[in-house]
Amino acid sequence: MRLKTFEAHCLRLPAATKVVQWEGTSVFKVGGKMFALGGGFVERLGGGFMFKVSNMAYQLMIEQELARPAPYLARAKWVQLVGNDALPDAELKAYLNQAHALVAGKLTRKSRKALGLE
Repeated sequence: MRLKTFEAHCLRLPAATKVVQWEGTSVFKVGGKMFALGGGFVERLGGGFMFKVSNMAYQLMIEQELARPAPYLARAKWVQLVGNDALPDAELKAYLNQAHALVAGKLTRKSRKALGLE
């Protein structure tokens, strides 16, 4: 997937925002909490988008060598794809939807309601 497609999909998710931080990295957030990263320092760390995953997806993606533990974020179950094309676009979009849902689900009920997520 190309970076522009990645960014467009992330921004289509409910209440998602983009901030450019850390050497030009596109950081996607919901309720002020990160759910995906692309470009910038991510590319300098070997390429491949970074995003939050479930515990099971974390194990599966690493075992199948589609991803590696994301630098600095692995303890929070983030992965870094081995390349931006490691997954078909439809599958990557599904993982991004899940990343958004995982992070949004940890927001307070009040925050979710204010963002229109409930």
